[in-house]
Amino acid sequence: MTSHSQGIQQLLQAEKRAKDKLEEAKKRKGKRLKQAKEEAVAETDQYRMQREKEFHLKQSKVREMPALTSRSSDEVFLRAPGLPCSR
Repeated sequence: MTSHSQGIQQLLQAEKRAKDKLEEAKKRKGKRLKQAKEEAVAETDQYRMQREKEFHLKQSKVREMPALTSRSSDEVFLRAPGLPCSR
């Protein structure tokens, strides 16, 4: 019977080692997922900042352009290229 109980003890130890390995694998996977999420957030933040910078640059260029809204719509229409001037 001693060999029988010894065999059971070996099985229990093997089961514990397998369980420990699974736990470690889950922890590593969790760390990898967390790192991937952090990298994705950083990448999207960087992209968003780049696009916002481009937007603000374009926005400032539009503000610097002569305002067509200060002219009357008739004046803009009459000065349109390719159209004869009726004045």
